[in-house]
Amino acid sequence: MPVPIPRQRAIPAVESGQAPAAAPAQGGGPLKEEANRTEAATPNTGGTTLTLLLIEDDPAGSPVLPELQDASGTSIRVRTARNLTEAERLLTDDVHCILLDLALPAPSGKETEGELAVLKHVLELAPRHAVLALTASGDAERGTEAVRVGAQDYLFRDELDGRLLSRAIRYAVERKRSLTTERKLAEGRLRAQENRRLERGLLPTPLLDGSSLRFAARYRPGRSRALLGGDFYDTVRTPDGTVHAMIGDVCGHGPDEAALGVELRIAWRALTLAGLCGDELLSTLQEVLEHERSDEEIFATLCTVDIAPDGRRAGLCLAGHPAPLVARPGRPAELLPYENNGPALGLLKGARWPRMQVELGAEWSLMLYTDGLIEGRVGSGGERLGQDGMVEMVRRQLASGLTGEALLRAAVNEVRQLNGGELTDDVAVVLLDRGV
Repeated sequence: MPVPIPRQRAIPAVESGQAPAAAPAQGGGPLKEEANRTEAATPNTGGTTLTLLLIEDDPAGSPVLPELQDASGTSIRVRTARNLTEAERLLTDDVHCILLDLALPAPSGKETEGELAVLKHVLELAPRHAVLALTASGDAERGTEAVRVGAQDYLFRDELDGRLLSRAIRYAVERKRSLTTERKLAEGRLRAQENRRLERGLLPTPLLDGSSLRFAARYRPGRSRALLGGDFYDTVRTPDGTVHAMIGDVCGHGPDEAALGVELRIAWRALTLAGLCGDELLSTLQEVLEHERSDEEIFATLCTVDIAPDGRRAGLCLAGHPAPLVARPGRPAELLPYENNGPALGLLKGARWPRMQVELGAEWSLMLYTDGLIEGRVGSGGERLGQDGMVEMVRRQLASGLTGEALLRAAVNEVRQLNGGELTDDVAVVLLDRGV
């Protein structure tokens, strides 16, 4: 059945702000000028058959055009709707473009929204579709306002043939796709910026006011383009002068693991400031983990130390976590004892975590780390660095005079180099120093 199509004239990219203005050619408007350009300029949509939905209350009063084709000869299907109710029913996913008569009456309840109420309603109804506004010949002001509101172009009723309408549809669809892509990219960039600000805000700020200990930390998440991983750490000083430090690792590497790590860190800080320590604190943290984890198989390893106010001794608790490394003047760096290592949090109901007393001495450096620092590969084989390799590496770096931030930076960089590239696991390292 032949499809009624109105005659029109279009203002393509120029007046819609999509392309620079050009001087009109004699004997035709901007759309006629576009039609005379080489067909190579037509946007490529991969040969997809386009579907046009015409919304006009008097299609019988318009010239009849049996078939529309784009520049490549691909047919453009046309559907017609006499009102917005019919249009909503015909607006299926295969419709690419809408040709809307601006003379249609405003939808019920929106009569006070002005002349373009019908266009605004269609844009709300079909936010992903290209829209061409159809207006009376010479009514450029109304057409321009339609483009400002959100239409891709406007067309004059009495200055159109099938070829020009086909090109207008194709360009409107491509412009809509381009705008949609740009919007998604902008939204993605905004989300990425917000995520980075959020993750940066979730990293801890040590609370060491009044302490003579020096603090340094290094953190590298394994997830690409992330700031936060499943590793977590914190350091606080309680009113009695004790400095408490902690480092932990939630199994896995995704955002859920990162969120759980933040929850455990915050819980640890709150419990520590409330006076809990050792086995009592870890038992409570295990309850937090069990309530907050998304899967019963998720667990977390943890290392906590509480350094006495005089700085010469500390209590150590290990929950499935590697033992810290301690370096003292005149002695090689070594690992603290880990014979009483308890299970990781979340593995065993009713588990216990003994607190070991260790002597630090008058001057020392204490390094807490996650297994990302020791599980990187060494060379092209399958051998991993391991704790022994890490101890030898740190001994060599200490002998070269490195301390504080410089020591941690050198350690992480060397582990990456030995691995032959970026590490797949999160890495967190905390260093506490006490000088004389």
